[in-house]
Amino acid sequence: MVEIDQQEIAARLSALIEEHRDLDAAIEALSGQPSADQLQIQRLKKRKLRLRDEIGLLQDMLVPDIIA
Repeated sequence: MVEIDQQEIAARLSALIEEHRDLDAAIEALSGQPSADQLQIQRLKKRKLRLRDEIGLLQDMLVPDIIA
């Protein structure tokens, strides 16, 4: 059961990393336009930050706790 959970976490992590990468490309593309919607860019950046936080949490879940 633990292995299934780790597989689910790894799959979710992979999807979030891909979405984070896509958002980065979208932000860059929008920023390059002269008539860029700054509000939309800000929303995308906030979403990207939330994704980064969630990615960090999932990565921590996959790393086993080692008691020193």
